[in-house]
Amino acid sequence: MDRDEIDEYVQRCQQLIEASPQMDEENTKVKLIQPFLELLGWDLYSTEVALEYTIPMASGSTHVDYALLVGDSPVVFVEAKPVRSTLTDSEVQQLRSYMRQELDVDWGILTNGKSFEVLTKNHRDNGGEEVSVVQFNLDDLADNPSVLELLTKESIRSGKSDEVAEQVAETNRAIRYLQENEDSVTDAVSEAVENEVGELTIDLEEQSREFTQNLVSVLREQRQFVSEEPPNESEEEETQEEPDTADEIEPIQNRVTGTIARRDIEGDSDARVAVFPTKESGLPFLKENEAWGFVRVGSEFDYVAMYVTGDVREVNYFAEVKDVVRPDEADLMREPLDYKDRAKIDEGKKVIMFEPGSLYELEDPVPFKTKYPQGLRYTTLGELRTAETTDDML
Repeated sequence: MDRDEIDEYVQRCQQLIEASPQMDEENTKVKLIQPFLELLGWDLYSTEVALEYTIPMASGSTHVDYALLVGDSPVVFVEAKPVRSTLTDSEVQQLRSYMRQELDVDWGILTNGKSFEVLTKNHRDNGGEEVSVVQFNLDDLADNPSVLELLTKESIRSGKSDEVAEQVAETNRAIRYLQENEDSVTDAVSEAVENEVGELTIDLEEQSREFTQNLVSVLREQRQFVSEEPPNESEEEETQEEPDTADEIEPIQNRVTGTIARRDIEGDSDARVAVFPTKESGLPFLKENEAWGFVRVGSEFDYVAMYVTGDVREVNYFAEVKDVVRPDEADLMREPLDYKDRAKIDEGKKVIMFEPGSLYELEDPVPFKTKYPQGLRYTTLGELRTAETTDDML
């Protein structure tokens, strides 16, 4: 798909939403959702798009906002909600029930014009049960437009969407397995290396853990989509999709020392820098504690750089590492559950404490281009100093 066309669509929608955040459903359909369907290649002024499509139900009938058809058969249902609303589980269940009534409808899209959830029937593992494949929003679409390839008319008609969805599902399963079994995978990697080459003088367990964590990052990068299946209560809080209102919590004490130009950061150019992503809502934790947590780290590093997601999409903060400690040793300004992100403290997660006075906001932040850290990534101080975009350091 044409990147300029996607960027234009995203910018236009963002401007409309900013101008009318309480937009009702009918305006949302006309101004946001119908242009989205056209972007995917569906002709609204033909018989391949049906509005208020009738769905027979056990108790009578109901209607779905849009049905996308191949020939005479609907293949995609699109359920629209007003932009002022938040997509809910009950609305997802409603769309699932609609899809269940039509054998040929393998795809469903629930959207309010700014957030999107895509469902498909999992014929391979769940007997055709409707499952969520991906969630994304307009900001994600600006960063990674390849998500739309799943939903284009050409992909749906050719069957490519089914192939890609299965690849994404396999990748998601691998990511979840590695995350849930990090300790056992780390032990298996260490044992395999030791069996092949014998004892080494390095901390093999530490290196194996870093390998496992980096493998998850690589899988996330190679996956064509921006989000995993919706998390359940047992999954880590970092993956939650929540409104990101940065000012819901104000720092008790802003311990950012000031601003600094990247070229003025002192230190060895080969020094290792850990790059972490954070939503804007994570910044109060950073600023008031001169620290970052709760994360798993596999190897040593000298500095931390913070990439702020959402509307910012820049590496904006930098600090020197003092120590990596257990959460109960961190002496935080408030309890973890008091923070908006409510980071879950699993066994093995750490808090990275900064050298006092070393947390700076960058005068010349590193802007996003095509690469961004979806998890812990490493770079060097030299690369951070000279990077023109995130692609130069990740």
